[in-house]
Amino acid sequence: MIHLDYRDSRPIYQQVKDNLRRMMVTGVLNAGDKLPSVRALASQLSINPNTIQRAYAELEAEGYVVSVTGKGNFVAEGDTQNQARRQELLAKMRPMMEELKALGMTAEEFAVLWEGGKDDAASK
Repeated sequence: MIHLDYRDSRPIYQQVKDNLRRMMVTGVLNAGDKLPSVRALASQLSINPNTIQRAYAELEAEGYVVSVTGKGNFVAEGDTQNQARRQELLAKMRPMMEELKALGMTAEEFAVLWEGGKDDAASK
């Protein structure tokens, strides 16, 4: 299910793209699955079809989606896009982790956050 937050500072196409990518990475959408048509998804979300087309185009450029003329858009095979996304996120995360470490956060506190614990570990 795609959730749009109109109070979010990210553009709608970015939210759609991020939601779809998350669904692919978590296994909600599997390799080879057909994505909804641009018109169907735009209608379901009550947004402009161009917004969906842009999200699909960017996912295709990132390697998450394969477009087959006359057939539609499909979740791409392979794990290379996940590795690229992982590296991208790690690059963003490193400076934050360094700052948290400098502020005195311990590995144990980070582990609690990693396992889905409450933010209380970071406030100690």
